[in-house]
Amino acid sequence: MTKADRDAAITVRQKTSDRVLVAAGFPVLGAGVGFLLKLLAGWASTWPWIPWQGPVDLIAKAPEPAATAGSLLLGAVVGGVVVFLAEQGYVTVTVEKDRITTDRGDSSQSAPRAAVSGVFADRKRLVVLGAQGEELVAEYRNEGADLPPVDRLAEAFGAHGYPWLPDGDPYRDTYRRWVADMPGLPPGGNVLLKARAEALKESEEKEIGELRRELAKLGVVVRDTDGRQWWRETGTPARP
Repeated sequence: MTKADRDAAITVRQKTSDRVLVAAGFPVLGAGVGFLLKLLAGWASTWPWIPWQGPVDLIAKAPEPAATAGSLLLGAVVGGVVVFLAEQGYVTVTVEKDRITTDRGDSSQSAPRAAVSGVFADRKRLVVLGAQGEELVAEYRNEGADLPPVDRLAEAFGAHGYPWLPDGDPYRDTYRRWVADMPGLPPGGNVLLKARAEALKESEEKEIGELRRELAKLGVVVRDTDGRQWWRETGTPARP
């Protein structure tokens, strides 16, 4: 391997075959569901006890072949929307000798190599840690992210000599479960965590991520397990 090869940027993304399967499969699946719903409406129109009898009759009595074509088209469009949302969640990771960059939808995060103390990933998270345990880059699946395969990420970071952490988060044992108004948080931390708890209940992905970043400004790192929030302060040593 030449020096140019070692210095070349490595881009890691989801497998092309998986993306093609999603892009082709969901519109077809949606069209099938649309057709089945039309058939169901035809059967349901004969059931006098079914609610919303008017709309059901309207669908069942729509003229053919326009009714079938319309149901197929509507289902395919819904499937296309699912594909669009999936594309917005895909994370692309670019590993360079002096910088790490992640791109998802219209958002981007990056960190210089000099600031990186470690990188780890699991099924739900890709995190680049700084010297004080802060998250320089963080992509979380519960915030809409869809990560590339972990083994490919480990290979890319290892190729450029980044400190890959195969055992995962070295700070996992320093987190505390958050409960309302608990002591120990920096001023304003409880307010942000309360707001974030509500955002988690409503699955407001954008709000969840924004509040995570606001907490980071206070020196608080937060992670989620089964809808519960766990937190730690930066600067706390990792437990062996």
